[in-house]
Amino acid sequence: MADGEILELEGKILQVLPGTMFRIELQNKHVVLGRISGKLRKNYIRINPGDRVKVEMNTADLTTAMITFRLRDSAPRPTSAPPRRRK
Repeated sequence: MADGEILELEGKILQVLPGTMFRIELQNKHVVLGRISGKLRKNYIRINPGDRVKVEMNTADLTTAMITFRLRDSAPRPTSAPPRRRK
């Protein structure tokens, strides 16, 4: 049984499910079930709802995906001012 080709797409995390599973909305508004790849798990990369991710999907099964990369936000997150030095 031969596997299909691998598609690489971008998506947005909608919901975090138990067992390192995620509900992901792709750019074409299709919702799939995703899991974390080994490197993300090994390096303790946190994925939260609203994060943009890069996923790989097998053309034989278009209902599941594997999260391979968490994309950075284009706008930096607001941070508080650095602490003032005492003299």
